[in-house]
Amino acid sequence: MKAILVNDDRSLSWSDVPTPVIKEDEVLVRVEYAALNRADLMQREGDYPPPPGCPEWMGLEISGEIAEISDGAKEKSNLKIGDKVCALLGGGGYAEYAAVKYDMLMPVPENCSMEEAAAIPEAFATAYLNLFWEGKIKEGNTLLMNAGASGLASVTIPMAKAFGARVITTVLSDEIAESIKHLNADIVVNTSKTDISEVLKQELAGGKGVDVAIDCLGGEIMGKCLHYMSHGGRWIMIAALAGQMTEIDLKNIYVRNVRVIGSTLRSRTPEFKAHILSELVKNVFPKVEKGLVKPTVYKVLPITEAEAAHAILYRGENVGKVVLRVE
Repeated sequence: MKAILVNDDRSLSWSDVPTPVIKEDEVLVRVEYAALNRADLMQREGDYPPPPGCPEWMGLEISGEIAEISDGAKEKSNLKIGDKVCALLGGGGYAEYAAVKYDMLMPVPENCSMEEAAAIPEAFATAYLNLFWEGKIKEGNTLLMNAGASGLASVTIPMAKAFGARVITTVLSDEIAESIKHLNADIVVNTSKTDISEVLKQELAGGKGVDVAIDCLGGEIMGKCLHYMSHGGRWIMIAALAGQMTEIDLKNIYVRNVRVIGSTLRSRTPEFKAHILSELVKNVFPKVEKGLVKPTVYKVLPITEAEAAHAILYRGENVGKVVLRVE
């Protein structure tokens, strides 16, 4: 089969690799679509290696059709050859085939295309993890979701809204603000014009402070915004694209019982990930099927154009997910 490999000069190539041989409890999925994540860029740059035992090529989420099932997977699931599925991977999705443990698979929700299904596993699992497990968000809470045009935000904002939260998000321009209107965030802050920390200060003074923040940016502004969380607020760091250093008022942390939480999905145990996926199917997929939560697909490109797809993420021009079509 073929897969996208990273060359010595960090360019990408569609190259021959061995077809996976499934192990006990695994199924072989013929990949139809693979969605991109910023973790793919980090892996390409050598900063985010795949977990032990995973293929060297990138790809954390796919959709496709089951081509082969191990005896163990047959015994422990209702999966069958020909089923349309989406899957969360430790790596290896940029390929024609992927070996996946049976409990990392989810059915494709009704009212969802295969390209949309590829954009579900990583983004939805990350959103669910940080909203409900780490953030313990409740109906009526206020969420700050930074980087409102990101693929993760395109899922997290409607998911939070579907469960009754109020959402504040940030963008870099009025044009981007217009492009994410369909996500229905309550407040969209153009940070090129407005200081987000001042907005949060006013919200807190008005009795609507942020209860949960999901932050992929970090940097100097994180410490300033942290000061204006609600009492007992949870600030969840998932990346630091705007800088790894900030200054925090420690007294504010303990007086207001604010929690700063580091969180990544990829570092969790397979058992924990499987539990998150089972909760997604139970709690979130009914909202997907009703159209309340849906991935936003920005662009679909052939997998042979993975370089161009990565360039879209590097430039930050996408609103929602970029997806590769495997032909």
